[in-house]
Amino acid sequence: MTESAQPTFTSPISSFKHVIAVASGKGGVGKSTVATNLALALAQKGLAVGLLDIDIYGPSLPIMFGLADAQPIVDENRHVIPLEKMGLKLMSFGFFLHSQEAVVWRGPLVSRMVQQFIQDVKWGDLDYLVIDLPPGTGDAQLTLSQLLPLSGVVIVSTPQDVALADAIKGINMFKKVNTPILGLIENMSTFICPHCQTETPIFSHGGARRAAEDLGVPFLGEIPLDPATRASGDAGLPIVHQDPQSPTSRVMTTIADTVASALATTTSEQPVFKTHLFESTLPKA
Repeated sequence: MTESAQPTFTSPISSFKHVIAVASGKGGVGKSTVATNLALALAQKGLAVGLLDIDIYGPSLPIMFGLADAQPIVDENRHVIPLEKMGLKLMSFGFFLHSQEAVVWRGPLVSRMVQQFIQDVKWGDLDYLVIDLPPGTGDAQLTLSQLLPLSGVVIVSTPQDVALADAIKGINMFKKVNTPILGLIENMSTFICPHCQTETPIFSHGGARRAAEDLGVPFLGEIPLDPATRASGDAGLPIVHQDPQSPTSRVMTTIADTVASALATTTSEQPVFKTHLFESTLPKA
């Protein structure tokens, strides 16, 4: 089956050829950075791509795109219009919060918000919807896996044992809910000195590759710990957009090519139901 002939997932207002979740077992491993730059690398291939941040307690997308003060609107049909930047359609719970506001919610509210982000946002027709998950194996992950026919999940870890132990738990969770594992990424694999370009394995090296081999899942690549990646994200200019030839950008482009090739012949077709939650809190168009 060719890419153009594939059936798509269809909701009342949107359709997605592929839905990719980016997950991690623990926080602080660079999952949001990977999700952001993966989405940008896919968009640079000329594809229609959306990026959804469903980390309700710690959303990163507004800062990483320089949109901390932006807020989506609702159209006349009570559909939320995603923001657009750098060729991506963007949505995050962080768009509805003050930058220092804490979210104190129990699991059912998180699950309901995840549902609304999928069903009430007017994504339109997308080749890829990339979803940045919160860390762990909780309500958001389970809700998403039940709500959408996920094309696959990318797991992000750093090389040290404590991070890999949690990443393995994440892989096993997604296997239990029959979500294909697209692969494991080792982030912060080595530190690249900005002056001499020497690589140093600060957090060890190679642990994710060995874990992938032991688990029988693809290993997608090693992303260096590059100060430019941190600086560009903090400045609202993700590295794949800011410097496409940087070491991180080159690895992310290769990972995007690998993921796109793996999904080239997969299909997804499963309807979901639709309710409304946003209309009381968002400005009208």
